[in-house]
Amino acid sequence: MAVDLFSLQGRRALVTGGAQGLGRMIAEGLLRAGAQVAITSRKPDICARAADEMSVLGPCLALPADLSTPEAAQDLATRYRERADGLDILVNNAGKTWGAPLESFPDKAWPSVMAVNVQTPFKLVQQFLPELTASGAGGDPARIINIGSVAGVAIEPLQAYSYGASKAAIHQLSRQLAKDLASRNITVNAVLPGFFPTSMTAHLRDDEQTPKGPLQGHIPLARLGRPDDIAGMVIFLCSRAGAYVTGAEMPVDGGIIGCR
Repeated sequence: MAVDLFSLQGRRALVTGGAQGLGRMIAEGLLRAGAQVAITSRKPDICARAADEMSVLGPCLALPADLSTPEAAQDLATRYRERADGLDILVNNAGKTWGAPLESFPDKAWPSVMAVNVQTPFKLVQQFLPELTASGAGGDPARIINIGSVAGVAIEPLQAYSYGASKAAIHQLSRQLAKDLASRNITVNAVLPGFFPTSMTAHLRDDEQTPKGPLQGHIPLARLGRPDDIAGMVIFLCSRAGAYVTGAEMPVDGGIIGCR
């Protein structure tokens, strides 16, 4: 049946940064589609509260983690194994940004952003390879989704130099991993969000009373993204409907990339 194409019943997922923002939108979507979901957040209280709130949708496990070092990623994998049995879906969503004018953009804005946005996703893929390999099967692969950004493809007026570079890097890393993991029945795709109402875009968003301010005017569909927009793309890629898609960059941006 067509409705079964998008079912994630019985799937086990980990969404980093899943307590807030885009990560929470994704986690809620996966839960509504039938998956069991574990989420991370740097702050234990926020992580626990989010998991408790989302548990009305399905099994949701809180795993606080500051994923700024390889050691933290390894520790997360160890704690996940203590609380969960197997992994079918890994969503590398946790991210960091830094904005400053070109002339004063600091050296310290590079290593921390690249660590969280590129190195940690790679380390988590390494750590969870046994589980993902075990769950992948011909025609029904395990899934890795790396959350990129339109800022890694299009030139946006952000002055977030290390962020844009890190997102371009995670797009390329996703393609490389897709090639290397195809034989293990694991798909790897990058999802490229545009502008959504999250804390990362708070300083960019138009006044809510403005029918079509500068930011909406920059987006061909003239609106910010909604939870269903990002959740729908992730559910598609994680479900039977997306089983034949790997190495792809999937914009969810209202046309910013495709309409230029």
